[in-house]
Amino acid sequence: MTITAAMVKELREATGAGMMDAKKALTENNGDMDAALDWLRTKGLAKAAKKADRVAAEGLVGVSVDGGKGVAVEINSETDFVAKNAEFQGMVSQITTAALGVSNVDELKAATVGGKPVETVVTEAIAKIGENLTLRRMEMIEGDAVAAYVHNSAADGMGKIGVLVALKGADNGIGKQIAMHIAATSPLALNEDALDPTLVERERTVQTQKALEENATADKPKPEAVIQNNIIPGRMKKFLEENTLVNQKFVMNPDITVAQAAKDAGVEILGYIRMGVGEGIEKKEENFAEEVAKMNS
Repeated sequence: MTITAAMVKELREATGAGMMDAKKALTENNGDMDAALDWLRTKGLAKAAKKADRVAAEGLVGVSVDGGKGVAVEINSETDFVAKNAEFQGMVSQITTAALGVSNVDELKAATVGGKPVETVVTEAIAKIGENLTLRRMEMIEGDAVAAYVHNSAADGMGKIGVLVALKGADNGIGKQIAMHIAATSPLALNEDALDPTLVERERTVQTQKALEENATADKPKPEAVIQNNIIPGRMKKFLEENTLVNQKFVMNPDITVAQAAKDAGVEILGYIRMGVGEGIEKKEENFAEEVAKMNS
């Protein structure tokens, strides 16, 4: 497979690896981006990177809470300019409020806003604004209490990142603090049981291979039993501490975990939603010079 400069650039941006290392990783793995990333990590040349770090799109995430129910809705636009438009923001607010009465995005499209189906409202906005708009997704969460937080707020209840936290027990303000923590740390799951087993096994494989390669070049190699029974479990424990919400160090007080912070406040975290604009959407990068050349050819 031909390794292009764009592929090397994408891998470098995702991992922070050098150009030659990124190219070698892609070459060794026949252009497979995820395999190349793991290869770099095995060699100690890159940190773990989430796919969301390599994608982007414009638009807004709206959040709304009514008692023990909260919803997050993502509506995409082509440009950030439209996301700052008051009319677009008003539409996002209305649709997010409507989402409190439905269970999924298909029901939301059929729900009414101002006497019209949401799907029609979006279509009419496309014609008026002159840019493609997409009601992409919604998620709902419930608990005794639900707290909300919006990061990079564009208007009340909407911004680039929306977070909802469902709690068992009465929220005394800890909910928003945990939501802010989630916005900042982007945990992969609530706890170990909620993690994708495939992801955990992939991490274990990377850490095992990395430890074996480090041991092979060490001045005083350790017995393999020590690696398998001590080093790998230790590294996996650290992985869980860094990537599961309840085990992370609480940003408001790094001396305790998020789970302990919740317990101290008399609540239990039931679940959370962290929705960022453009997660999972590949954004096409235009080369301005190439576009001009095409126009003049």
